[in-house]
Amino acid sequence: MGLLQPESGLLFWMALAFGVVFVLLAKYGFPVILKSIEERKDFISTSLAEAHEARQQVAQVESTCQALRAKTETQRMQILQQAADLRNQLIAVAQKDADAERERLVADARQQAESERQAILRDANGQVVMMAIALTERLLRSNLQDKEAQTALAEQLLKEINSEKANQSCTQG
Repeated sequence: MGLLQPESGLLFWMALAFGVVFVLLAKYGFPVILKSIEERKDFISTSLAEAHEARQQVAQVESTCQALRAKTETQRMQILQQAADLRNQLIAVAQKDADAERERLVADARQQAESERQAILRDANGQVVMMAIALTERLLRSNLQDKEAQTALAEQLLKEINSEKANQSCTQG
């Protein structure tokens, strides 16, 4: 026989060996392999479900985080606005107080200046009066050496006083 044509005995023993190996594998090997494949399939399915659930949780945490950030940003803006409003109020109050203090100081300074001016005027008037009296006294001493000049001066002063009174009563009436 040739190399390519097997004998019938060889075919029988090959078929018998194949059948025995196939029966043994079908009875003991394939169930273990199928069980292992099924377990692996279940493990992969479970892992995919857990991964999907983890992605959903991460997405939820991210949305919560973004909402918290937005809320925090809103609160920060409110706090900054309140601080700016408070600063403006404090500046306004300080400006108002400063204006009031400035007005008080200016009024005090004006009052003090007016008091000093009045004091200076009184002092000047007093000095002018004293000089006028002293000058008049010297003039009268030199001019009124005799009795006739004294009498003439007294009469002239009386006439002037009477005419001033008459002018005042006319202007008032």
